[in-house]
Amino acid sequence: MTELSKITCIEDFRAVAKRRVPRMFYDYADSGSWTEGTYRSNETDFQKLKFRQRVAVDIEKRSLRTTMAGIDVAMPVAIAPTGLTGMQHADGEILGAKAAEKFGIPFTLSTMSICSIEDIAAHTSRPFWFQLYVMRDKGFMERLINRAKAANCSALVVTLDLQVMGQRNKDIKNGLSTPPKPTLVNLLNLLTKPRWCLGMAGTKRREFGNIVGHVEGISDTSSLASWTNEQFDPSLNWNDIEWIKKLWGGKLILKGIMDAEDARLAVETGADAIVVSNHGGRQLDGAPSSIAALPRIAQAVGNDIEVWMDGGIRSGQDVLRAVALGAKGTLIGRSFLYSLGAFGEAGVTRGLQLIANELDVTMAFCGRTAIKDVDRSILLEPDLFD
Repeated sequence: MTELSKITCIEDFRAVAKRRVPRMFYDYADSGSWTEGTYRSNETDFQKLKFRQRVAVDIEKRSLRTTMAGIDVAMPVAIAPTGLTGMQHADGEILGAKAAEKFGIPFTLSTMSICSIEDIAAHTSRPFWFQLYVMRDKGFMERLINRAKAANCSALVVTLDLQVMGQRNKDIKNGLSTPPKPTLVNLLNLLTKPRWCLGMAGTKRREFGNIVGHVEGISDTSSLASWTNEQFDPSLNWNDIEWIKKLWGGKLILKGIMDAEDARLAVETGADAIVVSNHGGRQLDGAPSSIAALPRIAQAVGNDIEVWMDGGIRSGQDVLRAVALGAKGTLIGRSFLYSLGAFGEAGVTRGLQLIANELDVTMAFCGRTAIKDVDRSILLEPDLFD
């Protein structure tokens, strides 16, 4: 039995989550599309960036505090929107939101969450962010936006890179559904996950909370692939973003930017921030890693818009590398899911503490005392991905 106090890194959480979370949901989180090449490079490309260690610098007083889209944050990290989070751990989105609020960073709720917008609002006291997909049913989108407004969400994150769904082979082989279909293979696997089963038995939240009961005519709400094929809109274009911006009226973040030209077009929409993201390597296999794409995009937009990134962040050192290459903030998805699946809310809190400590100590070794002052000069080869 692994004790939470013995967990020292995100990889430790991943190993525990793999034992505790049913196979289909663990694989859903820990996989990419097709060959998974981009999924793997998201993580490994960070390791190519080496730090310049400095000495004899006064580093006694240090601060990781900064802002993301005008919101004060304890460190330049937010929890990314992740689908089916409530299947990694019972009431997972609620637990993640509570941990993020206590730590002082933003939490983003996915459209494809198990817990609903209203669930998160009922269990938190500070505003959270809501992530929106562009769908064929514009009436449903409008209702989602209005629900986010009613829940006092402080930013809307629009994901742009899921007009069609990338092929994720593990999901196909596992027959991914929520709740799991009672096949022999699934039942045998669930027998090895008593902790998970006990948690799910104690909650009523086992379906897509933002969808079930809020939309008619969906043939199979248990299937993410089915919902995507029926509802996600392949005709998405920049005019849709203009419509969403007017309807929302608040802070707008565009997620899924991997090209400098698209970044410039995003600036023209008047969005508050963009997220350099390849959807965790789950969409276009063969695309560059997010960290490799970051420098060109940051250079292309300059100070015209805040640039954030996600994909492959497994430590505070990765956060520092991203900041050095121009990111004003980062989002963590799998690191959050591993810690949640392993130990619930306490795991998320511990994971955030580990990331903050790694970020703080590494920044100190680089001779910096404020995250706002970090730039490319802390890296030995800052032009590696230029």
